[in-house]
Amino acid sequence: MRVKSVRAAVATAAVAVVATAGLAGCGSDDDDSAGSSSVAVTAPEGSFPGKAATGAPVKIGLINPEGGPAISMPENREAAEAATKYANENLGGIGGRPIELVVCKNKEDTASARECANHMVESKVSAVVVTATSMSTVMAPIITKAGIPYTAVAGAGAEIMSDNAFIWSGASGAYQYMAKYSAKENLKSVTAYAIDVPASMTGLQVVATPAFKAAGIDFKVVRIPAGTPEVTPQVSAGLTDKTDGVIVIGNTSMCTAVFKSLATLGADVKKMTPQSCADAQVYKSVGDSLDGTRVFTTADTRSDDPESQLFRAVMTKYSPNTDPHGYAVAGYQGVLGLVRATESLDGSDTSPAAFIKAIKTAKDVKLPAAHGLTFTCNSTAQPQFKAVCGKGMIVVSLKKGEATDLEVVQ
Repeated sequence: MRVKSVRAAVATAAVAVVATAGLAGCGSDDDDSAGSSSVAVTAPEGSFPGKAATGAPVKIGLINPEGGPAISMPENREAAEAATKYANENLGGIGGRPIELVVCKNKEDTASARECANHMVESKVSAVVVTATSMSTVMAPIITKAGIPYTAVAGAGAEIMSDNAFIWSGASGAYQYMAKYSAKENLKSVTAYAIDVPASMTGLQVVATPAFKAAGIDFKVVRIPAGTPEVTPQVSAGLTDKTDGVIVIGNTSMCTAVFKSLATLGADVKKMTPQSCADAQVYKSVGDSLDGTRVFTTADTRSDDPESQLFRAVMTKYSPNTDPHGYAVAGYQGVLGLVRATESLDGSDTSPAAFIKAIKTAKDVKLPAAHGLTFTCNSTAQPQFKAVCGKGMIVVSLKKGEATDLEVVQ
């Protein structure tokens, strides 16, 4: 994963992109073999049927965080483009017609986000795929009020309660799954060490606090300002004799600092984290004390599950120079998720309204590269977030920088 210093802080906001990263040991920043993998690339039989799309293209918007001073994730776009080529050459595109991506690179500032949203409306796209963003509060209202479906793999802002918005995965409920896991492990007191950004704090207050309370677990949040070089005082303050679990939410440097402090303090606690702290650079700095940490995600890019195999095969064929084990999978899941959710379209009507109807009536759609997770967009998956279509998450344990003991939790 090629990250700028603030990138993961944005990605981590309210666990919005917890899930958009493929687990099982991310590639090192120093690894030049971006597209390589020790896992064999073998697609399930029939994965490339060669059913090519024909006719007039269907415009699909793609908004990706790219080119900004603090965040740039071109690999998301590259994976989305790979999924588009795969669908156009093998799945008949959408409704039998080829997908034409209308790309806008969001620099993750208000002006750029508004510009991208307006560009989607002006381009008269049939739907929008957002790979990752902290600017959903700016973009989602513009897009959805124009009657255009706003889709994403994960979300934590205005979109999760918006009409015409659809969030494929259950990532918005990540804290709830952490609370369930904590209860399963009989934890009594959990402390969350979180980077102090508004979206992250909102997620912890609105979702995590009531979830842990409902599970009968004492829960508290320790705020850590971004860029804090020494966090031992904050980490120590968050530990008591009763603390038996911690959640670490932050960018690479903060995750490293917190896990180092936990090791220094000899904290004997269960550790949980979203994908951002599973960066290879964190393991390089922290070492084996990271072992046993449970990571919550909604993507599996390395196992022998057929969906994981298909993802690697598509990336190898259509975007061989893109690291498939970082955040790239967000773009793939976003586009292929839309293709699968709109299989009922016949191509005669590809208007935004037709897309919305197709998405709302699709049931148990297989989330790409997600080890069997599915989504249904009828506002029942997580009733408190009507735009969220998915339930369940993938949970793995870290061991020597690799993911082990993968399990799906509902």
